[in-house]
Amino acid sequence: MGLSSLTSRKLSSAAESGLAGMALGRLTTTSVSPISVALEIVLLPLIALGLGFIFSPEDPLWIDAGFPWSWLAPAILALRYGPLAGLGSAAILLLAWLFTHVGHFDAFPKLYFLGGLILTMLVGEFSSLWLTRTRRAETVQVYLEQRLEHLTRQYYLLRLSHDRLEQDLIGRPMSMRDALETLHQLGDQGDRKAGGQTLLRLLAQYCQLEIASLHRVDDNETVGEALASIGSNTPLAADDPMLRQAMDSRSLCHIAQLENEQRLHSRYLIVAPLINLNGDIHGVLTVEELPFFSLQDETLQTINLLLSYYTDGLAMHALSAPVCAALPACPPEFAFEAQRLWHLRQNTGISSIIVALEFQPQAVAQNLPIQLMRLKRTLDEHWLCAGQKKMVLATLMPLGNNSTAEGFLNRLETWAEQTSESTLASLGISAHSFILAGETTIDTLRRIQELADG
Repeated sequence: MGLSSLTSRKLSSAAESGLAGMALGRLTTTSVSPISVALEIVLLPLIALGLGFIFSPEDPLWIDAGFPWSWLAPAILALRYGPLAGLGSAAILLLAWLFTHVGHFDAFPKLYFLGGLILTMLVGEFSSLWLTRTRRAETVQVYLEQRLEHLTRQYYLLRLSHDRLEQDLIGRPMSMRDALETLHQLGDQGDRKAGGQTLLRLLAQYCQLEIASLHRVDDNETVGEALASIGSNTPLAADDPMLRQAMDSRSLCHIAQLENEQRLHSRYLIVAPLINLNGDIHGVLTVEELPFFSLQDETLQTINLLLSYYTDGLAMHALSAPVCAALPACPPEFAFEAQRLWHLRQNTGISSIIVALEFQPQAVAQNLPIQLMRLKRTLDEHWLCAGQKKMVLATLMPLGNNSTAEGFLNRLETWAEQTSESTLASLGISAHSFILAGETTIDTLRRIQELADG
């Protein structure tokens, strides 16, 4: 999954670079520099006027011609940059007419300029609409890529834990599942040093690290003092070639990747940065000694996955901590995803929805909440909130709206009809929808908890 995604990105970037290298690509690529935009607004209508003086010196604006060719300049600029750029170009055409008709202002072609302005505004409105849609589509794509990367990491962690569980169960007191549970609990600790020491202890146990250190990174600069260490605690070699390569490439590096001359000057065997989903570097792991036969692909993969899981947990804790503090019963994963989608709604206007299924005592007695949790989609998150007599199952649907909720409820109605030949209402299940929009995430989730307590 990760290889195909990386290949598609390379192909799309190669196609974009090939198009940008062509003349048509340079024309369709808008500039981000305000100076370049201003130059285009001035030069393009001047070029149109110059062509008019060459081909029609008596009527350079083509007012009396069969087609007003000079208005193509404002139309093109409005299509590229919006209506304001088109109006600026139209103003230059107006100044050109006033300059060429000094003393004859009574012959001003009103319909000519009115039609041109209407054309420019229509094209500019069309451009603004599609630019907004493009930005929203790009934001959705970035979010889905983050979720895909997160799910890929979870998939490889799960596969690795199942492959190694049988062979490592006798020789090691902990399984991979226990290690993941330990890393998951590190997000609840306020002491970052204790969490780093626990992480190194797990890495030493699973990857047989003998001398290793974990250093904090502030503003992409490593801090010399070790946050945690095992073995001998030696100062960080800031000028080490492997450390520089790992920080520049933002990926794990090992001794086999260095050239012969660099290997002689490197003190480390493995250097791995701790990068979260947002691309921020929280720290860097340096390994100086480990057994010779442990330096293999499986060990490197284990180090990379455990570090990724740990850094994702740090980001999740920072974002979900306010919600978990206000609502202790809310799972951190649900709170983290709700907070991130609420921020997405505030920045882009793209909504998400929470469908809360309220289960009456007779539905709880039939174990219906657990059965409905098995119908979870890939991107959804669940929160089973238990009250004194009833339960509420909240399902968070990313990038969804009321239509998404209706489709989900229709699917549940079909399931109820197929399994028990009844409806959700007759089973004691009622639905409530909450859009992640104006009110804060804590207020929305508090309303869900009130349903269970009511």
